[in-house]
Amino acid sequence: MPKGTISVRLDDKTLERLSAIAKATGRSRGALMSHAIERYAESEAWQVAAIQEAMSVLSRADADLVDHATVAKELDAWGTDGEPTMAE
Repeated sequence: MPKGTISVRLDDKTLERLSAIAKATGRSRGALMSHAIERYAESEAWQVAAIQEAMSVLSRADADLVDHATVAKELDAWGTDGEPTMAE
């Protein structure tokens, strides 16, 4: 797969830490940054897709929403004798 180049500005402390990790692991700083960015992009892509799906459901009026007062009442009951069980 073709690769592109990107320039990143890091503060001195972060750059020093990255250099220390690279030295300790025998990998280049570029390899470490590439790996970190790939992991970040994967994580963010999942989150963005989930938000987009939720927005789609909301826009179609298909969402099973619970009003704020009900949620607040349920949260207030947590840890009390009046806490609802899964069977209720």
